[in-house]
Amino acid sequence: MKTGIATVSISGNLEEKIEAIAAAGFTGIEIFEQDFIADSRSPREVGERIRAAGLELLLFQPFRDFEGLPAPLRHKAFDRAERKFDLMQELGTDLVLVCSSVHPEALGGIDRAADDFAELGSRAAARGLRVGYEALAWGRHVNDHRDAWEVVRRADHPNIGLIVDSFHTLARGLDPESIRRVPGDKIFFVQLADAPRIDMDLLYWSRHFRNMPGEGDLDVATFLRAVMATGYSGPVSLEIFNDQFRGGSSATIAQDGYRSLVAVMDDVRRTEPEVHVDLPAMPSRIPVRDTAFIEFAARGAELSALEAQLGSLGFRRAGRHIAKQVALWQQGDIRIVLNAETEGHAATAYNVHGSTICAVGLEVGSAQDTVDRATALGAVPFAQPVGPGELPIPAIRGLGGSVVHFIDDVSGLSDVWRVEFEPEADDTDGAGLTRVDHIAQTMTYDEMLSWSLFYTSLFDMKKAPMVDVIDPDGLVRSQAVEAPDGRFRITLNGAETHRTLAGKFLAETFGATVQHIALETQDIIATAKTLKGFGFQPLQISPNYFDDLAARFDIAPETLAQLRAESILYDADANGEFFQLYSKPFAGGMFFEIVERRGAYAGYGAANAPFRIAAQKRLMRPKGMPAM
Repeated sequence: MKTGIATVSISGNLEEKIEAIAAAGFTGIEIFEQDFIADSRSPREVGERIRAAGLELLLFQPFRDFEGLPAPLRHKAFDRAERKFDLMQELGTDLVLVCSSVHPEALGGIDRAADDFAELGSRAAARGLRVGYEALAWGRHVNDHRDAWEVVRRADHPNIGLIVDSFHTLARGLDPESIRRVPGDKIFFVQLADAPRIDMDLLYWSRHFRNMPGEGDLDVATFLRAVMATGYSGPVSLEIFNDQFRGGSSATIAQDGYRSLVAVMDDVRRTEPEVHVDLPAMPSRIPVRDTAFIEFAARGAELSALEAQLGSLGFRRAGRHIAKQVALWQQGDIRIVLNAETEGHAATAYNVHGSTICAVGLEVGSAQDTVDRATALGAVPFAQPVGPGELPIPAIRGLGGSVVHFIDDVSGLSDVWRVEFEPEADDTDGAGLTRVDHIAQTMTYDEMLSWSLFYTSLFDMKKAPMVDVIDPDGLVRSQAVEAPDGRFRITLNGAETHRTLAGKFLAETFGATVQHIALETQDIIATAKTLKGFGFQPLQISPNYFDDLAARFDIAPETLAQLRAESILYDADANGEFFQLYSKPFAGGMFFEIVERRGAYAGYGAANAPFRIAAQKRLMRPKGMPAM
């Protein structure tokens, strides 16, 4: 099946857009008229360039304000159409999108519009061209795909067909199932777009807030299922208007678009098995069982400091790598790898970021299936030379050049700790830390949609609502993506300014990705007391915070006294309670968090973030003071 994207969807000039679209894996392109007009090449040269890039020019768009006009405007509209037909023939495309009129003088009436399209169809047929009619959600008289179909049906011309767009249908709350009644051969083109649910003017919403399928709140998969059930076998394309995308990387946005399109088409194939979706086979979304390991790159004094930090958290060195400067530290089911190699990925990460988390390992059902799905969605596989006795652990590139490894039982990869590491110490309960609760990744705000799509299209994960985290010096947007059972969680934290704690971390580590790791305990009070014996120094929270807790929550006085003594933060909702204990920042702003969840509390203590951030900033050098 042909996959396309409109040039208006991504940033750059027309040449940059063509290159990005071709590189992302699309087979076709919709050329937006404004992009063509801004280009200095002739129509024939533009068409030849598109085909030289391996792309098919699927559609020319848009042709506006055509139907229902009174004379002499009607005559002028047909003249305009003939000029566009000339242009299309020079470009080398046979389909034009005509969107429903918003002209103030346009007259209503299905039959009047149908008569206009019947004549336009005859003129197009004489040139071997086709016309697709699309109902704009804000059209003056036609704003519903059902009315647009009735116009096409009454026009009764083989060169006139329907174009459907998921945004125009779903944004108006129309039932996409009604599309199933349209004959598949009369649907000439399908455009997809998602969007966050926002109560605003439809035109403004469409022009500024569309995003890729899976990045918003619209049920794009149900829309596409209805389309495919008609027997439609033409192109499926993206038409995205988004201010953020217009200022982003054309290559990244095109890659996201391809990933989103393949993922939603795969969803349709699985949920509507009787329809034909011409898409290469790939595994279904991958369930993540847990975090298998977290790998730091560190050397010298920074490595020693990190070892001391892990020791204060109750970790013990459980093994040494058989051939490399790599050590395994463990507590409960938490494995932390310290890599001091001077060659390979960890060394490169250290040279760029300093001490950093360079890789994360995930426990999955099938590592090979995970890589197969990831590569089908456009992810970049990662590999480096494997030494004697080492296992080839499949991996892909993740955020900021980091690496995501996959470990499973079926291929023996879960034996890596026994095969590659010489044991040094028995596992220990340490301070009662049991597993990784969540990993917090920091990025620029503009990257958040891209990486939420990465996780939700590859893995069986859902997005939680986005929340605002208040920093004394700005705002950080935070969104969690979670496995259904909560065993694997990642929070994506988008920084809009370098003055925030998250933004400062990005700036000072040259784009490092993981800023903190949250570790789970079943009894945070007992853990905090044990940690004191290991020399752990918690982040000190303002006494005012604990005074306020007494006013906000019905906490037993003895419990509140323990929270105050151990610098433990608290939150609660209707489902349960949440406790948080933080380490002091280290290595450029990374830190550990210890959490206890009681009941069905599923959040991350967002209400406590301003007080935690303020405490962390008190430990940092004052504003304006140079680094020593």
